[in-house]
Amino acid sequence: MASLLWPMLAQIVLTCALYAWLTVARAAAVRSGQVDFASFVLGRDEPKNVARITRNLGNQFELPVIFYAVVVLLVALGRVATIDVAAAWIFVAGRIIHTAVQTLTDDVPLRGRVFMINFLALLVLVGHVGLLALAGVGR
Repeated sequence: MASLLWPMLAQIVLTCALYAWLTVARAAAVRSGQVDFASFVLGRDEPKNVARITRNLGNQFELPVIFYAVVVLLVALGRVATIDVAAAWIFVAGRIIHTAVQTLTDDVPLRGRVFMINFLALLVLVGHVGLLALAGVGR
């Protein structure tokens, strides 16, 4: 069971690292005179490099929320399988690649293809939870 917690913690570390990167990028944009702090109120006037990080950070509270939920369910039920651990690491690796593509390039089609890695890995985890629910586990 504990082995499934490591990819979840890795996803949390990725999110925290994005917060740190965004803070540094915003401060640099203000210091360089590109914008003032008021530009970050709604994020509409952010420089492109900062906006990419902002958007990616927002993405960390979309699909990964489902990832966290299914990981917690599998651990709580004591039903973690090897396939779950593999899928969780694939999910996290996909999120890291997705972050790199989204924050460093304008290649939206590539970002979509990389997103599918995350999505398919998550479907494996959700599918396992679904099978457990059908089997009556957790009643």
